[in-house]
Formats: sequence, C-alpha cells, structure tokens
Amino acid sequence: MADMSKEKRSKTMKAIKSVSKLENRVTKALWEKGFRFRKNAKLFGKPDISIQKYKIAIFIDSCFWHVCPIHSNIPKTNQEYWIKKLKRNQERDREVSDYYNEKGWHVLRIWEHELKGDFQSTINKIAIFINEHKTKYK
Repeated sequence: MADMSKEKRSKTMKAIKSVSKLENRVTKALWEKGFRFRKNAKLFGKPDISIQKYKIAIFIDSCFWHVCPIHSNIPKTNQEYWIKKLKRNQERDREVSDYYNEKGWHVLRIWEHELKGDFQSTINKIAIFINEHKTKYK
C-alpha cells in the first residue's frame, strides 16, 4: 500500500464491512440447520453469533485482523503502526474470551481459513459445539 495515496487508503479502509460475506454464509448455513441465534448482538466483544440462553459465544476471526498463526502477515509499510494494532487485536481477543469464560459462557473461535478450507466440516464443528452446550441446559 506504499504507492497508495492517503485518501485512497482511507477510502479502501472505510469500505471494509463489519460483517463479512463469509460470516453471512456461516449464519445462513446454521439457520438452515435449525439453529436460532443473534448476529453481532450488543454483548461484550460483539460475538459474531451468540445464544444467550445457552451461554454460547462464537467468533469468526479473520486471518489478517486476528493474526492467524498460519496466514498472518504484517504490511511492509508503517510496520510500527500495524504491529501495535494487530497486537492489540490479539490482546482484545484474549480479554473477550476470558470475560465470557469467567461468566460461564462457552466460547468458540473459528479461523477464516477453516471456513475457506472446508466450509461444511467447519459448519458441522460449530453445530456440534452448539449441540454439546445446548444439552447442558435442558
């Protein structure tokens, strides 16, 4: 992004949506399986999927923004900024997970590459996770 003007970069960053197409595919697939949940509920850390009744919080973490150990990369320009920014994202992820774990919630974090690699088996993994914790409340 070194050859990009400040205005162009700003426009590009503003175009990044808070809800990705991948998240929409996931929620649609889970809805079709009969799961009922809230998307991006106004809970601490804004879980991508939450079921308050069963204390379930699911986060779909992008490989770039959440620093995937397999696919993460630091942009070549303005590295000091990006290192600080991405490290803070990781700290926030830990804080959010710790918050829910302390409150007795069940937290699942899914990497973007898991969904892109094998979408259906990752959906099944999420479904199993929900069903396991749902039965504890019946």
